[in-house]
Amino acid sequence: MAAILALISSMAWGVADYMGGIASRRAGAMQVLVVAYPAGAVIISLAAVFVVPGEFSQGAITWGIVAGLIGAIAVALLYIALSRGPMGIVSPITAVMSGSVPLVVGVIRGERLSTLAIVGVVLAVLAVTLVTREKSEHRKVQFSTVLIAIASGTAIGLYLSALGSAPVDSGIWAATVGRWTSSIFVAIAVFVVLRNFTKSNFPWQLAIISGFLDASANAIFQLASQRGLLAIVAVLGSLYPATTVLLARFLLHERLIRIQLFGVYLAFAAAAALALA
Repeated sequence: MAAILALISSMAWGVADYMGGIASRRAGAMQVLVVAYPAGAVIISLAAVFVVPGEFSQGAITWGIVAGLIGAIAVALLYIALSRGPMGIVSPITAVMSGSVPLVVGVIRGERLSTLAIVGVVLAVLAVTLVTREKSEHRKVQFSTVLIAIASGTAIGLYLSALGSAPVDSGIWAATVGRWTSSIFVAIAVFVVLRNFTKSNFPWQLAIISGFLDASANAIFQLASQRGLLAIVAVLGSLYPATTVLLARFLLHERLIRIQLFGVYLAFAAAAALALA
């Protein structure tokens, strides 16, 4: 059940990132988050109160706040990267990092990496190297975009680790507190964002649906982390770029050169190896 929930959350994250990336290209990452985060906070709060039972404890509040602060930064960086570079390249980079970080956290906690996990980490490093290569200026990926994607993936991994550290009897309260924390954090930027905020061309539907899906994915992931090992469900959750890449290729007609495409496949292989580990 934990694996199934983790995979469902990864698909929801994948669609949310696709919509968020498209919306960010039209209106800017921070403007999208100003709308998406509160929208997601409302839906996850209703679920926490009426659908998923759980104890609203100090542990849930603490880890929720930590996760919320990290998550806001992570998603902001992700949307910026998605708005600047091809989704088929940005998403796998973030997946590799977000899947590797929980393993490192596990090692710090005293867990041991299996041989397969080590292989997955090596594949992850190779994937990041290959996916950022280019043969022509047309497909050139700016190094700054790669750094933003790496930073985003690292932050997402820390976010998943924090969310998975909440008490097992807390239901989805940590995810709920985290979403409201992120909303408040992002709202601070409203004073800056509103200076260039245009309602006429703003992609409201994309932003709101992205917020709903992202919040739902967070809640489902927390349930998965309560039913399985964090290192496993976190890496399964990091498979979300598979959905994003497929949507980008079929709907946006994004194309990658062979070396980049191989890097994408290698990134998915790395995520799979880490999941099996």
